[in-house]
Amino acid sequence: MAIPAPTRYAHAVTSPETLDEARWQQVTARDKAADGQFVYAVRTTGIYCRPSCSSRLAKRANVSFFAAPAEAEAAGFRACRRCHPAAMREPAASLMEAMAAYITAHAGESLPLVRLADQAGMSPSHFQRAFKAALGVSPREYQAAQRLVRFKQGLREGSSVLEAGLDAGFGSTSRLYDMVDGSLGMTPSAYRAGGEGEHIVHATRETALGPLMMAATKRGVCFVQFGESAEALLEQLAREFPKAALLTAALASAAPLDAWMAALAAHLERAAPRPDLPLDMRGTAFQISVWRFLMSVTPGDVVSYSEVATATGKPRAVRAAASACAANRIALLIPCHRALRADGSLGGYRWGLERKRALLDAERRHRAAG
Repeated sequence: MAIPAPTRYAHAVTSPETLDEARWQQVTARDKAADGQFVYAVRTTGIYCRPSCSSRLAKRANVSFFAAPAEAEAAGFRACRRCHPAAMREPAASLMEAMAAYITAHAGESLPLVRLADQAGMSPSHFQRAFKAALGVSPREYQAAQRLVRFKQGLREGSSVLEAGLDAGFGSTSRLYDMVDGSLGMTPSAYRAGGEGEHIVHATRETALGPLMMAATKRGVCFVQFGESAEALLEQLAREFPKAALLTAALASAAPLDAWMAALAAHLERAAPRPDLPLDMRGTAFQISVWRFLMSVTPGDVVSYSEVATATGKPRAVRAAASACAANRIALLIPCHRALRADGSLGGYRWGLERKRALLDAERRHRAAG
């Protein structure tokens, strides 16, 4: 009868010294596979890092190891600004969120891709791909959007157009106007004054889905929204342009707006074709690409948010695509009601799911009848 071989243990007991030496070998190799397993701290700098950090290698005698970022911070160390070790629970997404915050904080500076990639501890091409996948836009597009946010804030706080532009990182007034034209819906000087000097004509019409307001600048329709009442809609418009001259169609030379409103009403109430009106869209480059794609969707058809993201060239930016739909200020003319969740459910709609359902049902009935 054969004697069974001795049972072998699956796990060997590792001493702390042996474990630290194994970790040190991973640090010297800058092993990305070790990220998330531990962090190392350098006593001479007071900084802790990921194992794969590309910073200059410290002396072994000055290095300590911790199982998690929280332990390193409890011991008095701060996170490395190059490798962002505190984001290790979700390395890719969290690191890109940290890089987005870095871009926001330095939006007014020159941020070439090489500088950003070095900050993230990646190659430029790898960083570009990872940032687009996580945020839905390129680092350059994200910085441009943040500059516009900073510029708007400066105008609201009373800075001159030149001062606000320079603070936001626009090197010249010509470049400034090229960048913001179409994003503010008016000239920068008018936006600075909350629309002061700008004339916005508006009209409200009762519809089967409740009061509907349309408003337009000289560039085109900037506002189409449902609301609870004409008064509430006017308040909402006034919040966007607090110092603009808001004129009702009855008190202005509003022949174009009257015709536009009639065409929109026909589209809504009788399923007539969506009117092709000039639009004054304000948003980021990615948002505008989403809105333009939605305008190309055939009435009666629906698309998923993932299909929207793919159509704009950002297939992983599904949440960003949904957010762009939620940020749409021009209902019906930019038909964000045609965007659904991947499982076919309605998802969200800033003017209420009942309205979204009614709009889709009307389009489907018209398509079936046609």
